[in-house]
Amino acid sequence: GSPYQPIIEALRSHPQKRFYNVSKLGGTKYGNLPYSIRVLFESSVRNCDGFLVKETDAMNILDWKTKQNDVEVPFCPARVVLQDFTGIPAMVDFAAMREAVRNAGGDPVKVNPACPTDLTVDHSLQIDFSKCAIQNAPNPGGGEAQKLAAKLSPLKVQPRKLPCRGQTGCRGPCAAGDSGRSSGQFSAQIENTPILCPFHLQPVPEPETVLKNQEMEFGRNRERLQFFKWSSKVFKNISIIPPETGMAHQVNLEYLSRVVFEVKDFLYPDSVVGTDSHTTMVNGLGILGWGVGGIETEAVMLGLPVTLTLPEVVGCELTGTASPLATSIDIVLGITKHLRQADVAGKFVEFFGSGVSQLSVADRTTIANMCPEYGAILSFFPVDNVTLKHLKHTGFDEAKLEVMEAYLKAVKLFRDGQSSGEPEYSQVVQVSLSSIIPYVSGPKRSQDRVAVNNMKSDFQACLNEKAGVKGFQIAAEKQNDIVPVQYEGNEYQLSHGCVVVAAVISCTNNCNPSVMLAAGLLAKKAVEAGLVVKPYIRTSLSPGSGMVTHYLSSSGVLPYLSKLGFEVVGYGCSTCVGNTAPLPEAIRNAIKQGDIIACGVLSGTKNFEGRLCDCVRANYLASPPLVVAYAIAGTVRIDFETEPLGTGFNGRSVYLRDIWPTRKELHTVEEECVISSMFKELKEKMEKGNKRWNSLEAPESVLFPWDLKSTYIRCPSFFDRLAKEPVSPQPIENAHVLLYLGDSVTTDHISPAGSIARSSAAAKYLTNKGLTPREFNSYGARRGNDAVMTRGTFANIKLLNKFIGKPAPKTVHFPSGQTLDVFEAAELYQKEGVPVIILAGKKYGLGSSRDWAAKGPFLLGVKAVLAESYEKVHKSQLIGIGIAPLQFLPGENPSTLGLTGREQFSILFPPALSPRMTLDVKTSTGKVFSVYALFENDVEITLYKYGGSLNFVARRFL
Repeated sequence: GSPYQPIIEALRSHPQKRFYNVSKLGGTKYGNLPYSIRVLFESSVRNCDGFLVKETDAMNILDWKTKQNDVEVPFCPARVVLQDFTGIPAMVDFAAMREAVRNAGGDPVKVNPACPTDLTVDHSLQIDFSKCAIQNAPNPGGGEAQKLAAKLSPLKVQPRKLPCRGQTGCRGPCAAGDSGRSSGQFSAQIENTPILCPFHLQPVPEPETVLKNQEMEFGRNRERLQFFKWSSKVFKNISIIPPETGMAHQVNLEYLSRVVFEVKDFLYPDSVVGTDSHTTMVNGLGILGWGVGGIETEAVMLGLPVTLTLPEVVGCELTGTASPLATSIDIVLGITKHLRQADVAGKFVEFFGSGVSQLSVADRTTIANMCPEYGAILSFFPVDNVTLKHLKHTGFDEAKLEVMEAYLKAVKLFRDGQSSGEPEYSQVVQVSLSSIIPYVSGPKRSQDRVAVNNMKSDFQACLNEKAGVKGFQIAAEKQNDIVPVQYEGNEYQLSHGCVVVAAVISCTNNCNPSVMLAAGLLAKKAVEAGLVVKPYIRTSLSPGSGMVTHYLSSSGVLPYLSKLGFEVVGYGCSTCVGNTAPLPEAIRNAIKQGDIIACGVLSGTKNFEGRLCDCVRANYLASPPLVVAYAIAGTVRIDFETEPLGTGFNGRSVYLRDIWPTRKELHTVEEECVISSMFKELKEKMEKGNKRWNSLEAPESVLFPWDLKSTYIRCPSFFDRLAKEPVSPQPIENAHVLLYLGDSVTTDHISPAGSIARSSAAAKYLTNKGLTPREFNSYGARRGNDAVMTRGTFANIKLLNKFIGKPAPKTVHFPSGQTLDVFEAAELYQKEGVPVIILAGKKYGLGSSRDWAAKGPFLLGVKAVLAESYEKVHKSQLIGIGIAPLQFLPGENPSTLGLTGREQFSILFPPALSPRMTLDVKTSTGKVFSVYALFENDVEITLYKYGGSLNFVARRFL
């Protein structure tokens, strides 16, 4: 009947596969939509049920051009990604729901997540695992747990004994007796990988302390892991990536990506929401996805949509060709800089233009992952030929790729690069790749950037300039001085600008491993051309993470790097933090004697003068391939365009352009060698699991056997009043005010976070359970225990409650007049059967979405919040848990109404609620005033009537 009736079609090339051909709806409108909005539209058509997703929602999305920023639309993603800390409360709620459904006479086996849910357990456990390692490590490079966690993946053991390059951190030969201290760095070693001495990469006997430490850590997380294992066995639609797969987190996220879903021969686009901060990286693969809070993720798992304001979409047009010397990092940072200046906050960004095909998938996922840097919700790269080629290397089979390509083309979600059919965007930002030129930073401060093609003239200017942040003040007649020096039986000449330290470090700025691969390919071509590095130059290679090692070893470039003197010296920030071995004495003396400005070139992040070595006064930060190039040239006073790097075989002059790997060469090696071997290895690991996870015992019962002694996992009381039929909203009678708060109360004030203070209500609870303060752990680790989390709600020391008059997590229990912890007061009210409400000012619930900012108040017995205004996301979370968000009328607030907060409040709800209706509030002093009930639509009213989304969904199973 309706002109918008969705058309189910068969795929021409594979007639058994069917799909909604949304491209045939609404005339030409669909073809003009940005690709990311087409994905939203397809989802709304496929999930349209007339209640959660209405036909008008689908039509609003189709009319995106006129409706952007004006309307709210529901979105049902194809799947959910959780990481362990946020995954625990969601899974605990599902386990509790099974219990409640059984108690109400339903079948608990039916209780499962409504959409596929992937849970990665690596994320926080690795960081958790490395705490002891940080205390024992000689110098894990700044000590951030993440950096360390990244280093814990399997390292390829070098077959031959590497000579010790005199590392200052080295403790002599790798004797077992000495290994205790250095191997602490690897205390979370991945299954079956020998502990390696961090400086020689030789296996060392595993000291018992390390094994005990691993067992202790596994033991501390055992309860959570057993709960996850039980979840993976009994729930349908859940897959769990166990701890210790040892791959970078992004690889796990990519491994889980489907790109196109196929369920019973029905096709639809992959899309995802997740609690993981890296979720946005999947947009680089053409999968729509972004990060949300715990309560929204749980709602999606329960089968409810996420609501968003129909966003503006900024088209980012990439044109031109990047400079051959620009690395992936240069290009990624260049593009993100443009986006930061373009004001894309809170919008979708979508890439198009001739330059997109020059970006590898690794570049795209890095740009997409950096969304928080420039404030966009997501950065979308529609699927194109580059994506398909990449997917082939990650292990998608040919047949699946054929179906994927045919389907995406049929629904116009495949980008073939024909500029005639580009969508319409809210605004277009142009980025010319040719404007992105490679820089180095130095010679003293990292903020002083020098274009590589100006390096020679800039160094000359530094020699002339008077001593200061950039200048060295060398007299004109001395600028071309040459000091001859004997080293290992040969004579060399040192002059201003000579390179004496060259270190390739995979530091934070080189998170994209392809730049390390570029250094390796450059080394390979240099060796093949007959170029060498002078032996007095201190060269070194610190890969930084197992991921980078994988890149270097699977591509076969390590021997070439080592031939040029770039031997692996260790994992960690060795050169960056000044751990370089001293220069040979003859070289040091020559530099001092001739007052030579010698240079260090490194790919780290810090370059303070004299940091590498007191006689190296100029230090430059450069990309890894440029470090190798300057080491071969032996000087920074070189113009790569016009001067050769050196003389190769047959006395031929070799220029940088002769040995610089092209982006195409780089992408080919990256895709064909590295990515395919990485995903093959991960697939084997995922199928095999690891010894500890496999041997971990977990129950297989339909219901989880809650351990009453557990302080980590407890059955929460969200479903205590689950009944088969919804009841009409109950009046709130004679409620006391639990807290009287001011403006801008954030979710951080409300939600439990950080460590558990020794004087807090949560600490008292844990102490009563027999725990010592050392064993408290953090609120984050105990998210699966509602007793701890409820006691941590409003426990922030910066909470300003007007009843108390100064910041403190306290309130007044009015019947007795006592000043108590917020939890203790709430507990007393609950025992007395007295409901409580919260009074607040403007912008209640600001800040990032936190699931316990709504769950906590609910379990404290809060029935309603009366505020002047709300943060939108938090307001819908209150409804989602069953708390009524009420708003004072414009111009009214507690002080204009003469309220002290010491009164008792009664609020009557009519049996038929309607959106944004007005309710009357009566106080015990006889005052009556009106408030708005902030229910925006029928779905919110229904959820509230059922007592929140958890109870709404649980009733579906009855």
